[in-house]
Amino acid sequence: MDREEIVLWPEGAPLAEGTGLEHEPALTVYPAQGKPSGAAVIVCPGGGYVYRAEHEGGPIAERLSEMGIAAFVLRYRVAPYRYPCAKLDVQRAIRTVRHRASALGVDPARVGVLGFSAGGHVASTAGVHYDAGQSDAKDAVERLSSRPDLTMLCYPVITMQDNYTHQGSRESLLGTDPDPELIELLSNERHVTPDTPPAFLWHTSDDGAVPVDNSLAFATALRRNGVLFDLHVYASGRHGMGLAEDSRHVSGWSAALESWLRTNGFVE
Repeated sequence: MDREEIVLWPEGAPLAEGTGLEHEPALTVYPAQGKPSGAAVIVCPGGGYVYRAEHEGGPIAERLSEMGIAAFVLRYRVAPYRYPCAKLDVQRAIRTVRHRASALGVDPARVGVLGFSAGGHVASTAGVHYDAGQSDAKDAVERLSSRPDLTMLCYPVITMQDNYTHQGSRESLLGTDPDPELIELLSNERHVTPDTPPAFLWHTSDDGAVPVDNSLAFATALRRNGVLFDLHVYASGRHGMGLAEDSRHVSGWSAALESWLRTNGFVE
């Protein structure tokens, strides 16, 4: 089934180096099913900033849609694009959903962002590096806030620091010899404030690709700043599980997410 696609910059994305889908950030729309709650969630698939994993996109959006949430899978730019392109893309996505809230049937004050692995880095970047919009911008979309109301981080890459980063994601995002200032800027656990949105995190304790320390560090920063969060660490499971339907234990994360979203007014 062909789904509606919203191109984020119809006149061309900033820093675009060509034409075609990989140069054209967009949202694929999954309308809420059943009784819509009015909430919206933007989904950022993982893939090490090299590609966007399909099993962390559409199937996740469909699960959110079943909860009554309008979901949007983000086609953000990956390698050879580097920072700040993915950040610009997710910020524009949040602003765009707010700008089109009436037409999309969503509440502009209930827009969340969910990401897996490197997409979790995209989502956590949105959660700590945001702005209120430019009130005098000619483009009405750019006048709106890019701060998500909730963040959902699934086995996320959080840090760019040597000890616990995912090296492939760091190289794809920042290059092989990154500026120390960019390493600091994109180590998102270093930029949590009391205004950071509430977060839901899950990870497996033996994740062999992205150490669980990423989620633990972000949760610790949230606690120190008085930001409410859910943290679920499952004993065992490979990296990149998505809905984790092959694990009776880990697959419970989506039910836990639904409960948390209900607690936060995103699910009826």
